[in-house]
Amino acid sequence: MPYTVGMVSLGCAKNRVDAEMMLFELKKAGYKLVEEAAMADVAIINTCGFIESAKQESIDEILELAQLKKEGKIKAIIATGCLAERYKEQMMKELYEIDAVVGIGANSNIAEIVGKVLRNQKVEIFPDKRQLPLEGGRIRSTEYYYAYLKIAEGCDNNCTYCAIPMIRGKYRSRKMENIVEEARNLAENGVRELIVIAQDTTKYGVDLYGEYKLAALLKELCSVEKLDWVRVLYCYPECITDELIDVFATEEKLLKYIDLPLQHCNEKILKRMNRKGSRRELTDLINKLRQRIPGLVLRTTFITGFPGETEEQFTDLSEFVNEIKFERMGCFPYSQEEDTPAAKMPEQIEEDVKEHRAEILMEQQQFIMEKYNETLLDKEIDVLVEGFDRYAECFFGRSKADSPDVDGKVFFTCSEKKPHIGDIVKVRVSDFLNCDPIGEMID
Repeated sequence: MPYTVGMVSLGCAKNRVDAEMMLFELKKAGYKLVEEAAMADVAIINTCGFIESAKQESIDEILELAQLKKEGKIKAIIATGCLAERYKEQMMKELYEIDAVVGIGANSNIAEIVGKVLRNQKVEIFPDKRQLPLEGGRIRSTEYYYAYLKIAEGCDNNCTYCAIPMIRGKYRSRKMENIVEEARNLAENGVRELIVIAQDTTKYGVDLYGEYKLAALLKELCSVEKLDWVRVLYCYPECITDELIDVFATEEKLLKYIDLPLQHCNEKILKRMNRKGSRRELTDLINKLRQRIPGLVLRTTFITGFPGETEEQFTDLSEFVNEIKFERMGCFPYSQEEDTPAAKMPEQIEEDVKEHRAEILMEQQQFIMEKYNETLLDKEIDVLVEGFDRYAECFFGRSKADSPDVDGKVFFTCSEKKPHIGDIVKVRVSDFLNCDPIGEMID
């Protein structure tokens, strides 16, 4: 009887794609995959190491599994992913219950590593980050009707607060023909929504083709039959070209949803972050996007309490949020990440101040969202059906304005015809509950 392997993947969607590729290698090697890592012979934690809260979540998951190992319920624990890559020297010493610590460059060797830990060998392996495979099979962990499509790995932006370049290495684009071929295969297997991801999607192609190629890639993806929606995440503002704007404006399958991770608007703070732009330049770009892409939904994220952020600079950010009125927004207190330039900067800000500023922005955003939702009342919106809530006795799904995990849901009833999971239906909005639209399906 084959040994069983279970995986817990934490953090971002890019990490999830890595996990799916490792699952493919494990199945190919003959291991039996189980959904619950706690029920497996070997538990793999694909860790996140981006900010302090994510690191703590990874450690807590390891400790929970360590208790199960102590009780004899699982045989071995393997740590992979960003935390393992970043803290390669400390992981095995401080979390002695782990049997293997695996850098991202060894992901394609995961089946061999599982074999070693089952033979009671301790493994620490950290090949060159560039050995992380960009191509290969996947066993998808998302629902069948949507999938993430990673178009590049690594990052060259070197924002002073971010550890990703040291964890993931330099930016590496996939070949366009390989990406389009994967998209076709996903569509043939029932995927209706494709979510394009990279650390910076707008920089796609510069390393391979010498120029920005995201616009050309999106045109190709929109030509794939059977796909209904193409969504793009992580578009950096300085790389948004007129050509890319035109593609968003004209391609029907390309959702009018742009994720701009701005982080701040104050020019001095942006410079300290090693990011470009100013409040005026960002405002001009957003006005241009909204003018040329009717019905555009903008998502962004901000960092509060970056080293040296004064009350005046935070007020500048707060005013910017109120002025722009983003349809979707997230906000995080600055996390002081060791070995990053920002961690060594003077004028580090107290945790309670950082958190209070984030709370202020999110309270503002709540009001903005309520006002935005009022514009949807009595309108018909497309909804990708995701399930039925038996307690509320209604169906739920996501609109074009909602990305998985980070945005909200749409709840709706239907009179006679019942939708199937994965259908795209029309819903007339009649009310809201905690900023989530409520309505009735139009037969």
